[in-house]
Amino acid sequence: MVRYIYWSKNETANIQRKRFLKNFRGGSRLLHSSLQISKTGEQEIQRLSAEIKNLENSQNLSPSPRLEELQEENARLKYRLNILKKSLQEDSLSQRGKAMLNINQRLQEVFGEAIQASCPELDNPPLSIAPSQQAKFGDYQCNSAMSMSQMLKAKGIKMNPREIAEKIIKNLPDNELVQKTEVAGPGFINIYLQKTFVSKQLSNLLINGVQPPPLPSKKKVVVDFSSPNIAKEMHVGHLRSTIIGDSMCRLFEFLGYEVLRLNHVGDWGTQFGMLIAHLQDMFPDYLTVSPPIGDLQAFYKESKKRFDTDEEFKKRAYQCVVKLQSKEPEFIKAWNLICDVSRTEFQKIYDCLDIELIERGESYYQDLMVEVVKEFEKKGLMELDEGRKVVFPPGQPIPLTVVKSDGGYTYDTSDLAAIRQRIFEEKADIIIYVTDSGQSTHFQVVFAAAQLIGWYDPKVTRVEHAGFGVVLGEDKKKFKTRSGDTVRLMDLLDEGLKRSMDKLKEKERDKVLTPEELTKAQRAVAFGCIKYADLSHNRNNDYVFSFDKMLDDRGNTAAYLLYAFTRIRSITRLAKIDEATLKKAAETTEILLDHDKEWKLGKCIQRFPEILQKILDDLLLHTLCDYVYELATTFTEFYDSCYCVEKDRQTGEVIKINMWRMLLCEATAAIMAKSFDILGLTPVERM
Repeated sequence: MVRYIYWSKNETANIQRKRFLKNFRGGSRLLHSSLQISKTGEQEIQRLSAEIKNLENSQNLSPSPRLEELQEENARLKYRLNILKKSLQEDSLSQRGKAMLNINQRLQEVFGEAIQASCPELDNPPLSIAPSQQAKFGDYQCNSAMSMSQMLKAKGIKMNPREIAEKIIKNLPDNELVQKTEVAGPGFINIYLQKTFVSKQLSNLLINGVQPPPLPSKKKVVVDFSSPNIAKEMHVGHLRSTIIGDSMCRLFEFLGYEVLRLNHVGDWGTQFGMLIAHLQDMFPDYLTVSPPIGDLQAFYKESKKRFDTDEEFKKRAYQCVVKLQSKEPEFIKAWNLICDVSRTEFQKIYDCLDIELIERGESYYQDLMVEVVKEFEKKGLMELDEGRKVVFPPGQPIPLTVVKSDGGYTYDTSDLAAIRQRIFEEKADIIIYVTDSGQSTHFQVVFAAAQLIGWYDPKVTRVEHAGFGVVLGEDKKKFKTRSGDTVRLMDLLDEGLKRSMDKLKEKERDKVLTPEELTKAQRAVAFGCIKYADLSHNRNNDYVFSFDKMLDDRGNTAAYLLYAFTRIRSITRLAKIDEATLKKAAETTEILLDHDKEWKLGKCIQRFPEILQKILDDLLLHTLCDYVYELATTFTEFYDSCYCVEKDRQTGEVIKINMWRMLLCEATAAIMAKSFDILGLTPVERM
């Protein structure tokens, strides 16, 4: 039990008091980090924290006759804390045991501690760890010393970067992954990893599979993507949102987040008045007989033409809008019929691209918009502007029109209602909108308004617009058909299927594969190439759509990577090594990394977690494409230099299998397969 202590004012007692409090603070922090160990620990933390606070707040301290007794008790407490600390470390190692280790992150922990110890006078000293670009500079580099030197100079302390780098090295704590370090140039620290450490990590990967690091807490992510308009066909403009949004969802899902994939379709508005009026004229018995609308795009164009040229039809269309918004049953049925035709067409595309979505269109938020308007008015954030009700978030270039002069709502109102619902009802920790960059200002203002009214704090809830550039044709202009029309997405996918089959036949794969295998390969190549061509470009930039380039099996393309994966998978098959043998080898065989190419491949495989962390931070998926291409080319270097299977040159008979190298093949394939899964590509065993 901890008791209050009353100290004398002499210097010795003050020093003892400071040490005592320091031990208590350290103990409290350790106990806090051990919350999961037991409920008793939690109660002890609360008790200790309260007593520490009392000690810190104590004034007029006087000597205590029981100082020695309390010092002994303090020593016992420190002993107990060390046991708790060890238990916590073992628990942490057990949790991490099955997961791939982020080496960069671990190095940051190690060097962060050393940097803090080297220059305690600096607040938030810079921590910069990156993979080395050349083997002669080690495996990783710490580049913090130069910036630290500048920070010290600003405080009037002169210390050159090399001197700081030496201090950092001297203060490195004992760790499991660094073999040696050296100072190079003006103050770079070259870091060399322990090969045995990387070897153990690779064995762990093969035994447990590709496992993400455990999340500190379960978080919910809402991703708003695809978002086509009802009664209009999906076109090439929807391609990027659909592909990028799906890949982001796959990444978050793999990392253990709860993900809500939302399709914010355009299923409400004045256009439905003209569509319903046209439906009534074309199919008067639509309430009892399902109308055979084969081409909804043509149906939309017909109704639009009538709306623009026929005043009587236009009046009826507006009346239909009013009745739809009043939710009259027959108009709701007409609306549902039109939506269902669109949904069927959308689903064909989603099935081709293996996309899963929950539809939650603008209609879902209609009733919620009323509450949004009331809340902004109640908090005095609404202003009148030429009959409109607008919100001016501070620092934004334009206002949001929340209510039109005729009393109607706008896209601004709909998006405000959507973000409010996602924050308060879905309780999202992260909300991502995947739309073209042209909408960035709109979302910037919506987010600012949501913060203004107090719906979320950006330090707590991450709300982000992941914008993207447009798809260009090979003429570097907006991708259109020869007649100048927007390219239908279904036509694009069909063309991809045709071209991928031509490519497979050109390589005479139709003579080797069964009809079923050929169809699988055709779909994998066609849809994989279309997805990868998009994802391999920085989403912030425009990109040129070219079937010839994306189907090329040379360079950073899906065609090359899918073929490379198939070849890697075939190595064990041709060596006649079954899965059980590989599994046993993973548990019993040390993965040697003595050859330069073995070492290079092993390190490349282990960079996978840090690549995913980077994408989690910036949502730029081309980083994963660059990585998996680097992994494939690094594997080729390894395979060309290191014999996995040794055969008799005359008979072709296998005379030796270098099992540790076969395990490197398997580890490469495992990481490639998981990367494909995140990118939405479907590899096939035979191609």
